[in-house]
Amino acid sequence: MDLRLKDLVFIITGGTDGLGLALAELLVAEGARVAVCGRDQERVRATEARLREAGGEAGGEAGGQAIAVAADVTVPADLDRLVSTTVNTWGRVDGIVNNAGRSSAGSIEAVSDEGWTDDLELKVMAAVRLVRLTLPHLRAAGGGSIINVLNIGSKAPGPTSLPTAASRAAGLAITKALSKELAPSQIRVNAVCIGLIESGQWRRRVEASGENLADVYEQMGKTIPIGRVGRADEFADLAAYLLSPRSSFVTGTAINLDGGASPVL
Repeated sequence: MDLRLKDLVFIITGGTDGLGLALAELLVAEGARVAVCGRDQERVRATEARLREAGGEAGGEAGGQAIAVAADVTVPADLDRLVSTTVNTWGRVDGIVNNAGRSSAGSIEAVSDEGWTDDLELKVMAAVRLVRLTLPHLRAAGGGSIINVLNIGSKAPGPTSLPTAASRAAGLAITKALSKELAPSQIRVNAVCIGLIESGQWRRRVEASGENLADVYEQMGKTIPIGRVGRADEFADLAAYLLSPRSSFVTGTAINLDGGASPVL
Protein backbone atom coordinates (compact mmCIF):
# COMPACT_ATOMS: atom_id res chain seq x y z
CA MET A 1 0.00 0.00 0.00
CA ASP A 2 1.29 3.44 -0.95
CA LEU A 3 0.78 5.68 2.09
CA ARG A 4 1.27 8.77 -0.12
CA LEU A 5 3.84 10.25 2.26
CA LYS A 6 6.41 11.33 -0.34
CA ASP A 7 7.57 14.93 0.16
CA LEU A 8 5.26 15.51 3.13
CA VAL A 9 6.95 17.21 6.09
CA PHE A 10 6.72 15.90 9.65
CA ILE A 11 8.09 16.91 13.05
CA ILE A 12 8.72 14.25 15.70
CA THR A 13 9.71 15.17 19.25
CA GLY A 14 11.76 12.60 21.12
CA GLY A 15 12.84 11.33 17.72
CA THR A 16 16.44 10.34 18.38
CA ASP A 17 15.72 7.00 20.01
CA GLY A 18 13.16 4.23 20.39
CA LEU A 19 9.66 4.80 19.04
CA GLY A 20 10.36 8.22 17.57
CA LEU A 21 13.45 7.06 15.72
CA ALA A 22 11.68 3.98 14.34
CA LEU A 23 8.89 6.18 12.99
CA ALA A 24 11.35 8.67 11.51
CA GLU A 25 13.21 5.88 9.70
CA LEU A 26 9.97 4.54 8.23
CA LEU A 27 8.79 7.97 7.10
CA VAL A 28 12.11 8.73 5.43
CA ALA A 29 12.04 5.36 3.69
CA GLU A 30 8.56 6.31 2.40
CA GLY A 31 9.98 9.49 0.89
CA ALA A 32 8.89 11.97 3.56
CA ARG A 33 10.88 14.85 4.99
CA VAL A 34 11.35 14.51 8.70
CA ALA A 35 12.62 16.77 11.46
CA VAL A 36 13.35 15.14 14.81
CA CYS A 37 14.60 16.57 18.06
CA GLY A 38 16.32 15.36 21.19
CA ARG A 39 18.31 16.79 24.06
CA ASP A 40 21.51 14.76 23.68
CA GLN A 41 23.82 16.42 21.12
CA GLU A 42 25.76 13.27 20.34
CA ARG A 43 22.58 11.27 19.79
CA VAL A 44 21.18 14.09 17.63
CA ARG A 45 24.20 13.98 15.32
CA ALA A 46 24.12 10.19 15.10
CA THR A 47 20.39 10.23 14.35
CA GLU A 48 20.72 12.73 11.53
CA ALA A 49 23.41 10.63 9.89
CA ARG A 50 21.35 7.45 10.34
CA LEU A 51 18.21 9.01 8.86
CA ARG A 52 20.02 10.49 5.89
CA GLU A 53 21.51 7.08 5.21
CA ALA A 54 18.03 5.55 5.44
CA GLY A 55 16.79 8.07 2.89
CA GLY A 56 19.62 7.21 0.52
CA GLU A 57 19.04 3.48 0.90
CA ALA A 58 15.39 4.04 -0.03
CA GLY A 59 16.44 4.85 -3.55
CA GLY A 60 17.98 8.19 -4.40
CA GLU A 61 15.30 10.74 -5.25
CA ALA A 62 12.62 8.35 -4.02
CA GLY A 63 14.09 8.47 -0.53
CA GLY A 64 13.18 11.13 1.99
CA GLN A 65 15.22 13.74 3.79
CA ALA A 66 15.92 14.37 7.46
CA ILE A 67 17.25 16.92 9.90
CA ALA A 68 17.86 16.50 13.61
CA VAL A 69 17.73 19.46 16.00
CA ALA A 70 19.11 19.60 19.53
CA ALA A 71 16.15 20.85 21.52
CA ASP A 72 14.53 20.51 24.93
CA VAL A 73 10.76 20.48 24.38
CA THR A 74 10.17 22.04 27.80
CA VAL A 75 11.98 25.19 26.63
CA PRO A 76 9.65 27.30 24.46
CA ALA A 77 12.53 28.90 22.55
CA ASP A 78 13.83 25.44 21.60
CA LEU A 79 10.44 24.41 20.25
CA ASP A 80 10.21 27.63 18.27
CA ARG A 81 13.65 26.93 16.79
CA LEU A 82 12.64 23.36 15.90
CA VAL A 83 9.59 24.58 13.97
CA SER A 84 11.35 27.50 12.29
CA THR A 85 14.25 25.25 11.22
CA THR A 86 11.78 22.79 9.70
CA VAL A 87 9.84 25.49 7.84
CA ASN A 88 12.99 27.27 6.68
CA THR A 89 14.32 23.97 5.33
CA TRP A 90 11.21 22.62 3.57
CA GLY A 91 8.65 25.44 3.57
CA ARG A 92 5.76 23.58 5.19
CA VAL A 93 4.53 21.23 7.92
CA ASP A 94 2.08 18.38 7.24
CA GLY A 95 2.07 16.62 10.58
CA ILE A 96 3.53 16.49 14.08
CA VAL A 97 4.09 13.70 16.60
CA ASN A 98 4.21 14.65 20.27
CA ASN A 99 6.38 11.75 21.38
CA ALA A 100 8.80 13.24 23.92
CA GLY A 101 8.35 11.84 27.41
CA ARG A 102 9.67 9.61 30.14
CA SER A 103 8.17 7.37 32.75
CA SER A 104 7.53 9.11 36.05
CA ALA A 105 5.45 7.21 38.56
CA GLY A 106 5.15 6.97 42.30
CA SER A 107 2.78 7.23 45.24
CA ILE A 108 0.92 10.47 45.93
CA GLU A 109 3.13 11.03 48.97
CA ALA A 110 6.37 10.39 47.11
CA VAL A 111 5.97 12.85 44.22
CA SER A 112 6.86 16.45 45.01
CA ASP A 113 5.28 19.58 43.58
CA GLU A 114 8.35 19.94 41.41
CA GLY A 115 7.87 16.41 40.10
CA TRP A 116 4.30 17.22 39.13
CA THR A 117 5.28 20.49 37.48
CA ASP A 118 8.13 18.89 35.52
CA ASP A 119 5.89 16.09 34.26
CA LEU A 120 3.12 18.43 33.15
CA GLU A 121 5.63 20.67 31.37
CA LEU A 122 7.11 17.73 29.48
CA LYS A 123 3.98 15.81 28.58
CA VAL A 124 1.25 18.46 28.42
CA MET A 125 2.58 21.95 27.90
CA ALA A 126 5.26 20.92 25.40
CA ALA A 127 2.58 19.27 23.26
CA VAL A 128 0.26 22.27 23.54
CA ARG A 129 3.03 24.65 22.53
CA LEU A 130 4.09 22.57 19.53
CA VAL A 131 0.50 22.44 18.29
CA ARG A 132 0.17 26.23 18.62
CA LEU A 133 3.44 26.81 16.78
CA THR A 134 2.60 24.50 13.89
CA LEU A 135 -1.10 25.28 13.42
CA PRO A 136 -0.53 28.12 10.93
CA HIS A 137 1.66 25.84 8.82
CA LEU A 138 -0.75 22.91 8.99
CA ARG A 139 -3.58 25.19 7.87
CA ALA A 140 -1.44 26.63 5.09
CA ALA A 141 -0.77 23.07 3.87
CA GLY A 142 -4.51 22.47 3.62
CA GLY A 143 -4.68 20.23 6.67
CA GLY A 144 -2.61 17.51 8.25
CA SER A 145 -2.27 15.15 11.17
CA ILE A 146 -1.35 15.44 14.85
CA ILE A 147 -0.45 12.36 16.91
CA ASN A 148 -0.14 12.44 20.69
CA VAL A 149 1.79 9.45 22.03
CA LEU A 150 0.30 8.48 25.39
CA ASN A 151 0.11 5.22 27.34
CA ILE A 152 -2.64 2.84 28.36
CA GLY A 153 -2.50 4.23 31.90
CA SER A 154 -4.16 7.35 30.53
CA LYS A 155 -7.37 5.30 30.20
CA ALA A 156 -6.97 2.92 33.13
CA PRO A 157 -4.45 4.23 35.68
CA GLY A 158 -3.06 1.87 38.25
CA PRO A 159 -1.76 2.50 41.76
CA THR A 160 1.41 4.56 42.16
CA SER A 161 1.14 5.72 38.52
CA LEU A 162 1.22 9.45 39.22
CA PRO A 163 2.04 11.94 37.82
CA THR A 164 2.36 10.18 34.43
CA ALA A 165 -1.20 8.78 34.44
CA ALA A 166 -2.63 12.25 35.08
CA SER A 167 -0.47 13.91 32.43
CA ARG A 168 -1.37 11.25 29.87
CA ALA A 169 -5.08 11.54 30.74
CA ALA A 170 -4.77 15.25 29.99
CA GLY A 171 -3.36 14.20 26.62
CA LEU A 172 -6.54 12.26 25.93
CA ALA A 173 -8.67 15.32 26.66
CA ILE A 174 -6.46 17.49 24.47
CA THR A 175 -6.71 14.95 21.65
CA LYS A 176 -10.51 14.83 21.69
CA ALA A 177 -10.98 18.59 22.10
CA LEU A 178 -8.54 19.45 19.31
CA SER A 179 -10.02 16.85 16.97
CA LYS A 180 -13.31 18.76 17.08
CA GLU A 181 -11.78 22.22 17.05
CA LEU A 182 -9.44 21.58 14.14
CA ALA A 183 -11.64 19.36 11.97
CA PRO A 184 -12.93 22.32 9.90
CA SER A 185 -9.30 22.95 8.92
CA GLN A 186 -8.93 19.28 7.85
CA ILE A 187 -6.44 18.71 10.67
CA ARG A 188 -6.87 15.28 12.25
CA VAL A 189 -5.85 14.62 15.85
CA ASN A 190 -5.37 11.12 17.26
CA ALA A 191 -3.59 9.42 20.14
CA VAL A 192 -1.62 6.19 20.31
CA CYS A 193 -1.74 4.64 23.79
CA ILE A 194 1.23 2.35 24.15
CA GLY A 195 1.73 -0.55 26.50
CA LEU A 196 5.03 -2.33 27.10
CA ILE A 197 7.15 -1.75 24.01
CA GLU A 198 10.88 -2.16 23.48
CA SER A 199 12.53 1.23 23.81
CA GLY A 200 15.73 3.06 24.52
CA GLN A 201 14.38 4.04 27.93
CA TRP A 202 13.88 0.41 28.88
CA ARG A 203 17.33 -0.51 27.52
CA ARG A 204 19.09 2.19 29.53
CA ARG A 205 17.14 1.38 32.68
CA VAL A 206 17.94 -2.33 32.46
CA GLU A 207 21.60 -1.73 31.63
CA ALA A 208 21.89 0.55 34.67
CA SER A 209 20.48 -2.20 36.88
CA GLY A 210 22.88 -4.82 35.50
CA GLU A 211 20.06 -7.12 34.38
CA ASN A 212 19.80 -8.90 31.04
CA LEU A 213 17.53 -7.03 28.64
CA ALA A 214 16.23 -10.14 26.86
CA ASP A 215 15.32 -11.71 30.20
CA VAL A 216 13.49 -8.58 31.32
CA TYR A 217 11.50 -8.40 28.09
CA GLU A 218 10.64 -12.09 28.41
CA GLN A 219 9.29 -11.56 31.93
CA MET A 220 7.32 -8.50 30.79
CA GLY A 221 5.82 -10.52 27.97
CA LYS A 222 4.29 -12.96 30.43
CA THR A 223 2.03 -10.17 31.71
CA ILE A 224 0.68 -9.40 28.22
CA PRO A 225 -2.14 -11.42 26.64
CA ILE A 226 -0.36 -11.70 23.29
CA GLY A 227 2.67 -13.12 25.11
CA ARG A 228 5.43 -10.63 24.31
CA VAL A 229 6.38 -6.97 24.47
CA GLY A 230 5.78 -4.80 21.45
CA ARG A 231 8.37 -3.62 18.94
CA ALA A 232 9.18 -0.06 17.93
CA ASP A 233 8.52 -0.86 14.27
CA GLU A 234 4.95 -1.88 15.18
CA PHE A 235 4.41 1.58 16.63
CA ALA A 236 5.97 3.11 13.51
CA ASP A 237 3.58 1.22 11.22
CA LEU A 238 0.52 2.50 13.09
CA ALA A 239 1.76 6.07 13.44
CA ALA A 240 2.76 6.29 9.76
CA TYR A 241 -0.78 5.28 8.78
CA LEU A 242 -2.29 7.92 11.09
CA LEU A 243 -0.01 10.56 9.58
CA SER A 244 -0.84 9.55 6.03
CA PRO A 245 -3.70 10.69 3.77
CA ARG A 246 -4.85 7.07 3.88
CA SER A 247 -6.34 7.76 7.34
CA SER A 248 -8.22 10.86 6.20
CA PHE A 249 -11.45 9.88 8.02
CA VAL A 250 -9.76 8.91 11.31
CA THR A 251 -9.74 11.60 13.99
CA GLY A 252 -10.52 12.01 17.67
CA THR A 253 -9.60 8.46 18.59
CA ALA A 254 -7.08 6.85 20.94
CA ILE A 255 -5.75 3.51 19.73
CA ASN A 256 -4.27 1.01 22.19
CA LEU A 257 -0.98 -0.52 21.03
CA ASP A 258 -0.49 -2.91 23.91
CA GLY A 259 -0.92 -6.56 22.90
CA GLY A 260 -4.27 -6.64 24.69
CA ALA A 261 -2.96 -5.51 28.09
CA SER A 262 -5.38 -2.65 28.70
CA PRO A 263 -8.57 -3.55 30.58
CA VAL A 264 -10.50 -0.96 28.57
CA LEU A 265 -10.99 -0.20 24.89
